[in-house]
Amino acid sequence: MIMNKIETQGAPQPGGHYSQAIAANNIVFVSGQLPVNPETGARTPESIEEQTLQVLKNIEAIVNAAGSGVSKITKMTLFITDISLWDAVNKTYSEFFAEHRPARSIVPVKDLHHGFMIEADAIAVI
Repeated sequence: MIMNKIETQGAPQPGGHYSQAIAANNIVFVSGQLPVNPETGARTPESIEEQTLQVLKNIEAIVNAAGSGVSKITKMTLFITDISLWDAVNKTYSEFFAEHRPARSIVPVKDLHHGFMIEADAIAVI
């Protein structure tokens, strides 16, 4: 099996011992993405809508760099710090994906790194 590390300046650089994504057998596995602006390194403003959109844009940049795209995302996992955020996250997510509906899980968690309200990972086909 051939595995390729995916790297792009269009998404935040890893802050730990991981890759932005790994491609293997025409599948892209995107690591958890936080709402960090890749150009400035700045944390996204405090609204959950803005954080959700930034996370999705980061994932989009990574799957594009892998030769895939948003329409080829097959599975998303979203981690949110409060289940009451579900409606706002779902609205932003729905607007971003439009008619495309990947399989998805939304998992409430206690805390996320740096006090963020959302993190997401993805699986896509090439």
